[in-house]
Amino acid sequence: MNKLIVALTLGAASLALSGQALASGNAANGAELAKKYNCASCHGADYKTPIDPSYPKLAGQHADYLVHALTAYKRGNKAANGRNNPIMAGMAQPLSDRDMADIAAYLQSLPAALVTKR
Repeated sequence: MNKLIVALTLGAASLALSGQALASGNAANGAELAKKYNCASCHGADYKTPIDPSYPKLAGQHADYLVHALTAYKRGNKAANGRNNPIMAGMAQPLSDRDMADIAAYLQSLPAALVTKR
């Protein structure tokens, strides 16, 4: 029984660590993906001056929020917590969870004027 508990504990720890690694993302790969999917065409070359004021500024945004948003666009209006935007839905569909984490890590790493006011 003790061996089973140890194996389950090690398995859970391994899973948690792999989840943290996925959440952190690879900013260098994210930069390549952002270029591949031409995110700058709408969100601006610096990702903080979008071509339309209704489009979000992405530079410096929290990575976890960006992953959540991309996941919601991928879900579309087919599921709870989905976002219905035909352009972003099309952009998010081919992205894997790893791709979303990498793009988010890259965008979070960029300088921005985003601030939290108290």
